[in-house]
Amino acid sequence: MHIFFDMDDTILRVDGTLKPMVKEVFQRLLDDGHTLYIWSGTGVRRREVQSLGLEGFVNGVFLKPLDFYHWEVEKMLERGEIPVFPDLVVDDHPGIVAALGGVVVRPSPLGDSPAGDMERVYEVLSEYAARGGSDNVDFRTPPRQATA
Repeated sequence: MHIFFDMDDTILRVDGTLKPMVKEVFQRLLDDGHTLYIWSGTGVRRREVQSLGLEGFVNGVFLKPLDFYHWEVEKMLERGEIPVFPDLVVDDHPGIVAALGGVVVRPSPLGDSPAGDMERVYEVLSEYAARGGSDNVDFRTPPRQATA
């Protein structure tokens, strides 16, 4: 699968540091045969991805659309701004996850994240890869699959 991860409040804490287990989960997803991408609504953050040591895990860093998600992603794909349509997204904004399918990462009130946050993401993504769905409350089925 092609999985697009958001940065702020998804894989990063409020202070800009990586949440626990991000690199480990990224490696496990790669080992499972998935292709990972990072995108952000605040811009193309290649330098930050590099400084965090994530460049070896991801196949690209892109600008994330902020509204009309499905339509915008289709246009980005047509213009060659992204290489593939996301199979799933992982994001703290439920709107983009509802529009494209994936896993909602719930923000922590203190700006930190529980140690198991990324592990839960991995479990949900793995469950979807294995059986085409997940019963996890934070999972949203991709609309292309939902209408098929």
